[in-house]
Amino acid sequence: MARLNVTLAVKRLVRDVAARIPELAHVRASRVLVVAGEARRASRATIRPAHFKQTRARGDAGRRKPLIRVKGRKILYVVTLRPLWFRASTPEQRIATILHELYHASTRFDGTLHRGRRHSRLPRAPYNRKIRTLLERYLAEAPAEIVAPFSTSGIVRARMWLERPCAFYREESYRGRQTYTEAQLFYGLVRMESPRRRRAAHRPPG
Repeated sequence: MARLNVTLAVKRLVRDVAARIPELAHVRASRVLVVAGEARRASRATIRPAHFKQTRARGDAGRRKPLIRVKGRKILYVVTLRPLWFRASTPEQRIATILHELYHASTRFDGTLHRGRRHSRLPRAPYNRKIRTLLERYLAEAPAEIVAPFSTSGIVRARMWLERPCAFYREESYRGRQTYTEAQLFYGLVRMESPRRRRAAHRPPG
């Protein structure tokens, strides 16, 4: 039996969420790259924008962000799934985490983050309450085939960086790669564990 492609399952979730949740209707799944990555403190996932907030473009005061293209499409956001997402999350927490990261994106969906939805502007408690509301609304109507993969336990396939882009580079001194495509990605194997959710022990996503 073929192993679950978990990053593809997340892309399908992103597309379905955008179709069902008005607050995320601006999200375009084709412009989101989902990868598995290394641990980062207690984070389950992170979203990385492709543009600088000051210019809403890849260039800013002598700095540039690398260009990422997948299937010929420019990627505007990279969502990285961290080990805690795979090994220490319930199915509901996994979906909530994806909603959490997508909600950070600008409503223009222009490769920048929403200024009012940064944790420095919007404290984590009200942010998490908003995500819980979105999660409850989504799960009330979500198709079983979209949700089911997030209950998987076992070895799954996930897209990963073979060579990861830097956050930005200085144009005058940088000699590295400036454009990243499928050639810098590969599919690796990750163990996914799905414990039963215990409401009393529930922790907010992030």
